[in-house]
Amino acid sequence: MIVTEDLGLLDDLLRLCAAAGVEPEVHHRVPERRASWTDPPLVLVGDDAAARCRGAVRRPGTLLVGRDRDDPGLWRLAVEIGAESVLSLPGAESLLVDRLADAAEGVGRPALTVGVVGGRGGAGASTLACGLALAAARAGHRTLLVDGDPLGGGLDVLLGGEREEGRRWPDFAASKGRLAGGALEESLPSVRGVRVLSWGREPAAPVPPEAVRSVLAAARRGGGAVVVDLPRGSDPSVTEALAQLDLGLLVVPGELRAVAAAHRMVSTIGPAVRDLRAVVRGPYAVGLDERWVADALRLPLAGELPYDPGIVSDQDAGVPPGAEPRGPLSRFCAAFWERALVPGGAA
Repeated sequence: MIVTEDLGLLDDLLRLCAAAGVEPEVHHRVPERRASWTDPPLVLVGDDAAARCRGAVRRPGTLLVGRDRDDPGLWRLAVEIGAESVLSLPGAESLLVDRLADAAEGVGRPALTVGVVGGRGGAGASTLACGLALAAARAGHRTLLVDGDPLGGGLDVLLGGEREEGRRWPDFAASKGRLAGGALEESLPSVRGVRVLSWGREPAAPVPPEAVRSVLAAARRGGGAVVVDLPRGSDPSVTEALAQLDLGLLVVPGELRAVAAAHRMVSTIGPAVRDLRAVVRGPYAVGLDERWVADALRLPLAGELPYDPGIVSDQDAGVPPGAEPRGPLSRFCAAFWERALVPGGAA
């Protein structure tokens, strides 16, 4: 709710509300109905209207908004009406947009964001990313699958959703600042209960780090699970994506050359990921097992991904990896989320 008679200030506040995806009520003074004053999650009181708000019921989420932050009288008025803070425009515009968006979306637990990257080419990172996303959706969690590899062929194709309507990465290339999480989710294609952000069929143009930051931050705010399929390269946009992760999974086949390649990946991405773990995939070379591989990389073992010869034939038949709930990949992914998303569980 906005309380002001200052038309210039009102125009600015309405513009900021639109940027945050919020439709406010506008009043010139405290509403007569008590609930109209106490129910809105956020009330913006213009400095011209603060004196008229004296004596109103004190409520959380009241902000006093003006243009002269150094005016001592403004701070006295803020204390008198119980405002949480004083915001001065235009300097506090970005902060105010964030507060408006938080009020509209609610501030809850952010999504657990898991990144998947291959220890070597063809390790099966995209396969695992799809399996994780489908398993999270089957378990009833809000799930976003983000394709971070512009040269990977498209996760929407892997899931069989390339014809689904919705926005792709090129639509967000110019994004800066805050995106509304709900609007982002609704704009993406939905495939088997998973919202998918992938690439179009045109040649992929680079997405700036600022856009990656905005998109992943919006994806995280909705809670549930966000799975990011990452390329084996390193550039500013990939570094930004790595910084957004809660957990990174490095997929390593059980062979010596794969371990050697994965060791280089650890040295490249390890410093940017707060928690990087190994997922080891069979079959194994003689003398190797999942513990040996994880120890050789000096990484915690997230688990052993069982060898599943049926994945290739399923994909040839148009069945996405992890779509069969009783398959080895699906069982691995379901067990992972039970540890990671259930309160008290340990990923």
